[in-house]
Amino acid sequence: MNLSNLKPAVGATKTRKRVGRGSGSGLGGTSTRGHKGAKSRSGYSKKIGFEGGQMPLQRRVPKFGFKNINRIEYKAINLDAIQKLAEENKLNKVGLNDFIAAGFISNSQLVKVLGNGLLTVKLEIQAHAFSKTAIAAIESVGGNIVKL
Repeated sequence: MNLSNLKPAVGATKTRKRVGRGSGSGLGGTSTRGHKGAKSRSGYSKKIGFEGGQMPLQRRVPKFGFKNINRIEYKAINLDAIQKLAEENKLNKVGLNDFIAAGFISNSQLVKVLGNGLLTVKLEIQAHAFSKTAIAAIESVGGNIVKL
């Protein structure tokens, strides 16, 4: 055996369908394209979203809503999570670096503190925004807030 007598296994290859080579071949005439219509013509390519002349989905369904380009998106952190973080790390001042180290946020995210949960430790909390309930809860324990 050498490179000159290698060939594929029996049944592994098929002969190519030669269309449009006369009626004797059985594939002449319309060359397996059926009769008339755009798909039988040369150069035909269907446009994306074309539904055969029916009104396409993208034109049937109306547009609605909008994206506000001025929206400021905050990552919400509740007081119970801050309480747990302060207890585990024995902190009296909680800031962005602590949230990043704990995996609550990434470097680029803004933080809003929400008032869900109980806060029992007096803390100084640094964040970009605070809810009214969070401010009330923090100040009732004697802590203070620092807006960044």
